[in-house]
Amino acid sequence: MAISHALCFGEKKRLGDETLKVKSSVQRLWKRKESAIEASEVQVAKRKTLALPSILTPYRTHSSALPKPTPVNLRRFAETPLVRRAINLLKDRIASLDWQVRVKRGFSVTGVVDVQERAAALRRGLEEPNASDSFRTLIEQVLEDALVGGFGAIEMELTGDAQKPFDLWAVDGATIQIDPKWDGNPESTRYAQTTGLPGTYGQILLRDDQLIYIRMNPRSHTPFGLGPLEVAFETVNSFLAAHRFAGNLASNAVVQYALWMNETTPTEHERLIRWWQDEIEGTGRVPLLSTEQKPEVLRFASGTDADMRLNWQEFLIRMVANAFSVPPMLLGLEQEVNRNTASELADEAFRSAVVPLAKLLAEHLTRDLFAKKLGWREFEFVFNELDAPDEITELQIQTQLLTAGVLTVNEVRAMRGLAPLPSAPAPDMSVERG
Repeated sequence: MAISHALCFGEKKRLGDETLKVKSSVQRLWKRKESAIEASEVQVAKRKTLALPSILTPYRTHSSALPKPTPVNLRRFAETPLVRRAINLLKDRIASLDWQVRVKRGFSVTGVVDVQERAAALRRGLEEPNASDSFRTLIEQVLEDALVGGFGAIEMELTGDAQKPFDLWAVDGATIQIDPKWDGNPESTRYAQTTGLPGTYGQILLRDDQLIYIRMNPRSHTPFGLGPLEVAFETVNSFLAAHRFAGNLASNAVVQYALWMNETTPTEHERLIRWWQDEIEGTGRVPLLSTEQKPEVLRFASGTDADMRLNWQEFLIRMVANAFSVPPMLLGLEQEVNRNTASELADEAFRSAVVPLAKLLAEHLTRDLFAKKLGWREFEFVFNELDAPDEITELQIQTQLLTAGVLTVNEVRAMRGLAPLPSAPAPDMSVERG
């Protein structure tokens, strides 16, 4: 009995030693895997937000429900011709602007360490924000969301690569929630993407230095912005109803007259209806009637321009143009417009609509991406040619400033995003020009 107990104890000890060996080997494998994961995370930026959450959890609205300014209705209204024209006027103009990364005012080029290499890395990261987007495709998505709902969101993640230090992804701004009790620390949670999916992807928490959130028309009583389409939502809804009615009226979908047959029996009435539908309607034949009394035509509407409410539609187009801060001429209303007024209205649209939105986007890239995410506060992102949309006017101004000695050649080249001439000293950006 003692020998059997000893054998059992020895067998248990041997099995226990083998279990410890297996456990230690598994732990070593997990440590290697965790170290490999940490190393890969340092080198490759990993996106946290979902690219298209609305496809995974599509919006569902009842067909008979009244339109309300929800994200699905805003995006549906953004696909109508009138609103699409207004959005493309601003979005395409800003996305096609030339831009540059330069040293801020208050910093000198000679005083910034590795200024050329770091500026080149910033430009490379913006030109290739991720594996599938370019700068223009990324910015167009963000500007679309900003103009539709007042929300434009970009996720930022570090790559650990000195040649391309960050990756950027456009995020559906309608899925972003904002914490109103944020403590102001860039490394604390400020945003959350709500996707409606179960589990981990139901709500994705994001720090302040992980997301650029662009608000149009910021207000003090709400953390969310107000987009131009939200302002014009009721106007667009009224315009679509009026336009639909005018289309039905013009295509004879709305019956504008009736035939009155006096003193006809029900049988004759039914025969006349069948004869008209089978033999006359849609054939173009001349109807021949042989009745004791001449039929009388009762006209309900004349189908003129006044019946189509064209003046009311023009007024609604002007309201949509006001919401997007563009002149009605750019949305197709060309009445009382000549060459002089057209040029003035185009300049006004550039100054009142394009410039503010472009500068808002540039300020967010400078503050959130360069300063918060990278800590490179010496650089700024700017769009070129925002002060003067006319190339000839800008050229004349710069030529006069060069002649008067106010600007140097390298300063003008820096304004145009060009490198300084090697024979001339680099411009000192520490002195602010008046």
